Amino acid sequence: MADQRGFSLIETMIALGILAIVAAGVLPLGIIAAKSTENHGHLNARTTEYAQDKIEQLMALTYGDTTTDTRVFPALAAGGSGLAVGGSIDTAAPVNLYVDYLDVNGNVLPGNPPANWYYMRAWQVSLVTTPPGRTNLKQITVISRVNALSLGGPGLVPQSTVTVLKTSPF
Repeated sequence: MADQRGFSLIETMIALGILAIVAAGVLPLGIIAAKSTENHGHLNARTTEYAQDKIEQLMALTYGDTTTDTRVFPALAAGGSGLAVGGSIDTAAPVNLYVDYLDVNGNVLPGNPPANWYYMRAWQVSLVTTPPGRTNLKQITVISRVNALSLGGPGLVPQSTVTVLKTSPF
């Protein structure tokens, strides 16, 4: 009797064929995952950049400015909120003078958001009153996010939040 140990060449070829079919079926999932991860990372970086840009624009205003319109670039001397206390970082219900929209290339869009792709930046200015008696410190918070409809489905929406403090007389 011959000792039969191991696999024959035919069994090995069949196993390799099955492995190749399974690998070919799973490969598109890996490509989609890599592309989605790269896209999401890119969008996160851009939302952070746009939030920081808005913070820099607001920080360039004087502490008592309550009229500069920062919803446009370059900012206009009147027609906006400047650093007046108010606004909201609730992206579902942004406050009129405290929100702007950017197109896919980062250009400021006038007025209401477009129907398709856009970035939204909303900001809030509040007084810091701790410790009691403090009257010269404002907290500015900007949230920037991508329009969820542009991402093609549910999931985490890339967004960034940046907060700074501004003191008087600066």
